[in-house]
Amino acid sequence: MRLTALMVAALAALSFTPCAQAEAIVVTAARMVDVLAGREVERPQIVITDGRITSVGRQGDPVPTDAKRADLGDRTLLPGLIDMHVHLTTDPRFGGYRKLEFTDSFWMTVGVANARKTLEAGFTTVRNVGSRNYDDVGLKQGIERGYIVGPRIVPATYAIGSTGGHCDATQFPPSITTPTTQIANSPDEYRALVRKVHKYGAELIKVCMTGGVMSKGDSVGAQQVSLDEIKSIVDEAHRLGLRVAVHAHGTDSINDALRAGVDTIEHASLANTESFRLAKQHGAWFDMDIYNDDYTLAEGEKNGMFAESLAKEKMIGLAQRQTFRAAHAAGVKMLFGTDAGVYPHGRNALQFAKMVEWGMTPMEAIQAATKNAAEALDRSADVGAIAPGRYADLIAVDGDPLQDIRRLETVAVVMKGGEFVKGGAR
Repeated sequence: MRLTALMVAALAALSFTPCAQAEAIVVTAARMVDVLAGREVERPQIVITDGRITSVGRQGDPVPTDAKRADLGDRTLLPGLIDMHVHLTTDPRFGGYRKLEFTDSFWMTVGVANARKTLEAGFTTVRNVGSRNYDDVGLKQGIERGYIVGPRIVPATYAIGSTGGHCDATQFPPSITTPTTQIANSPDEYRALVRKVHKYGAELIKVCMTGGVMSKGDSVGAQQVSLDEIKSIVDEAHRLGLRVAVHAHGTDSINDALRAGVDTIEHASLANTESFRLAKQHGAWFDMDIYNDDYTLAEGEKNGMFAESLAKEKMIGLAQRQTFRAAHAAGVKMLFGTDAGVYPHGRNALQFAKMVEWGMTPMEAIQAATKNAAEALDRSADVGAIAPGRYADLIAVDGDPLQDIRRLETVAVVMKGGEFVKGGAR
């Protein structure tokens, strides 16, 4: 009886104990890019509580009396950027057979370093579209638990493909056995493979639909996954609530993938007017890496890249940029994806200037890396804009990126989840 009375008293005391108020942070700057409205806002004021944005207004609006203040001075605020196509556990300096100098676990250490570089460059969210050994899942877990510093990661784990294709290890003779973790050769095998990578942490399915630049022994545009196979992949992935990203350079492969209902086309180098029509019909996005050609042609030979890969890059690079301009003009929905890992991580923002050079306005290029990317990830409630309810993922740059898009190449301040990870108040 006495025990019951004590419990009641304790519960009563708890019910009357004032709850600790979460500390608020008020961030101000000279201007802000409102990617949802497509306009610039002068003298913005952002209130953040518990890592999320609680209000967006103008300086002078009421704020919590005990809030901390962070004035970023004469800078421009933007949402944390999103790169939709990265490979955190790769380094372009080790091309071709040079990769074989290292043990398998070496690439996770590369990923730890690249994760920090990516975040400090202003990219607070990335879609990692392929890594071996489920390394991207490990990076995600390490970041979320505070062991390492990096962006929010949407992992694909292994990029899946067919025997002898872009996702297979084609650079060895028959006497060297290579893993088949990511390889399938029928609709049923692909369906099982989707289930497997999902089981071990994939939040996205990446498919190698065609040959590629970096793979040895295939044509860059040759189709490697059949229409029936890609249909089975899309059906199974969507049933599991996963989106499908397809590596595709060649026209026929792009169009088959779009007919199958894929969510994003990566590279899209040789897409045509039918591709544009199908993309708009099905609501698919193009995610085109139009900067890295410059790096590959300048540094690839020195980095040990296969000679045939360099030849393929010379063949496909300009065509891809011309396709980018045509797709944008046709009204295809566009994303920002760099293929970082093919060129050095941390330089992701170099692509913005190329997107503007090839047809976008600065606002459109920024939207591709913010609100568009969040929509394509189905994460518009959390990332991609400075708006109430979303994570307080913010960056600030000197000057005005709407006047000079290259301002984004040097990010002064990065905040992730309400915490400064680079720079801070002046």
